[in-house]
This record gives sequence, C-alpha cells and structure tokens, in this order.
Amino acid sequence: MGSVLAQSNDEWDKTFPKSEKVDHRKVSFKNRYGITLAADLYQPKDRDDKRLAGIAVGGPFGAVKEQSSGLYAQTMAQRGFVTLAFDPSYTGESGGEPRNVASPDINTEDFSAAVDFLGLQSSVDRERIGIIGICGWGGMALNATAVDKRIKAVVTSTMYDMTRLMSKGYNDSVTKEERTKTLEQLSQQRWKDAENETPAYQPPYNKLKGGEPQFMVDYADYYMTPRGYHKRAVNSGNAWTQTTPLSFMNMPLLTYIKEISPRPILFIHGEKAHSRYFSETAYAAAAEPKELLIIPEASHVDLYDNEKNLIPFDKLSSYFTTHLK
Repeated sequence: MGSVLAQSNDEWDKTFPKSEKVDHRKVSFKNRYGITLAADLYQPKDRDDKRLAGIAVGGPFGAVKEQSSGLYAQTMAQRGFVTLAFDPSYTGESGGEPRNVASPDINTEDFSAAVDFLGLQSSVDRERIGIIGICGWGGMALNATAVDKRIKAVVTSTMYDMTRLMSKGYNDSVTKEERTKTLEQLSQQRWKDAENETPAYQPPYNKLKGGEPQFMVDYADYYMTPRGYHKRAVNSGNAWTQTTPLSFMNMPLLTYIKEISPRPILFIHGEKAHSRYFSETAYAAAAEPKELLIIPEASHVDLYDNEKNLIPFDKLSSYFTTHLK
C-alpha cells in the first residue's frame, strides 16, 4: 500500500462533475513534518491578475479530495475564491507510511501546510485566507485556527470532534471501564504490530451486514455507491490502522477553541444529523463572533455532496466575502 503522490496529469477523477468556470490542477507540497501532501488547486477562470481570498478545505474523516472537500473547493472557486482541497497525511495520494493512519496533531498541521501553500500562490492575498473543515475535519479546522493566526475565518460543516468521539463514544456513552478496556486492547495491539513490523487494520469501512443504525446506512449510501465511492478513500471499503484511536483518546482537539476569537466561526449542521451535538457544544464553548446554522431536514451525510441542494453555498460565499475582506 505505498503512497501515490500527485501526478502532473490533470485527468478528472472526482466524484462530481468538472466546472467549466474553474481552472483545476493537481499540486503537491510538504507539511512541517516533511510529509508530501497531494491536493487539487481550483481557481476562477476570470480571475485576471487580482489577488483573491484563499480557502483550504479538508474532510470528511476517511475521505479523499476527490469527494466532498473537492466539491466544496470547486464550488467556492466558482464563486470567486482560490481554493485547495487536500488529502491528509498517510491517505489518498499524499505521502506517509504506514497507510491510512490518522493523528490529531499531524492532521491539524496538514491544514496549516495547506495555508502555507495558498499563501505562496501569486493569485492569493495571504492576508485573506480561511478554511473549511467537513465532518471529522471540522475539529481539526478549529484546532488549526486556534493555533495558526494566519487563518482569518473558519467554517465547519457537519462537524465531528474526533477526539471526543474516540475517547467517549457517541453521545459520550463510553464508561471509564470501557475506555480502559479499549486502551488495554490497543496497547497490546502495539506489540503485535511491532512483532509483525506492520500495523493491523480495522475491518473494511461501510460494508453493511444488516441492522446498522440509519446514519451508518447513510454513510454506505455515499461512500459505497457511484454517488461518492472513490477507491482511495478509507471510508470506501478500506480501513484505518487498528491503533489509530490511541492519540485521539488522549488529546482533546478543542481545548483552545476560545482563542479563535476575535476571528469568526461558522458552524453548519443538519437538523436531523446524529452528530449535531458536536457543533452545538463546540458553539457553546467558542467565544464571539460565532454563528450556528442548522439546515432544516438535513442529515449528517446530506451536507457531503449537495444531492438535495442542502449545502448553503450562498451563506458560505457571503461569510467568506465578509470576513476575508
């Protein structure tokens, strides 16, 4: 499972149609840890020689840039921004070994590395850069914005706080005994991985056996059908390493959320999403200026690909136009 870095060819390999109003090219750059990240740069065709506001987009957790983040990036480029959708370290076309491992620290750094790259583009005004984090990348985006003062505005869409989820389970239902047992198992797994000199992987993601809750069915309906399937995505029938949860269970991502202020935060979430509480509690913990936009009737996955025209792109445009002046 070696890494595949971004090639120079611009063959269209996305899960959404190409826009004729946007120039697209594959790019790559290194993060602070020396890992090469692969990304798609989207620029409005009618940009002339103006320096535009830039937006980096990441997520969902376990997805690749050819899926939801690319759709958000291309759509925002149609609306006048220079945008970058990237594959996180160890996933997709980005570098890093072993494959398909996540880290709250390195993945936060990936956002800042995307800001580095945008700020070096002649078409971007580096004083006007924002970020969008989708699903589990919402938490990474907030963490990155707290620490990286170059980021002038942040949006989370259908946010998960992955550290809270992995350490406490859905709706914080995990007991201390259950957490301890999980950590015991993961600790023992490290020895097995060390003996084998390679990590063991979790079962394939989003292969349904029957009887799953509706939100799992929704995930499979996106990641495992032509609607959103991509062979490189962890969530499209691939898997994370078994020990991926370790660092997430011990490192709260949103500790410094108040330090995003006075820069603005926009939380977007579906009214019917199982994950809505992540945005609501993050919103409550954040300092002003902040806004929580609940999309009527929308589930968690409805905000991935706009199949039902529920992603509020007009709101995203006006928000970034206002705050990236």
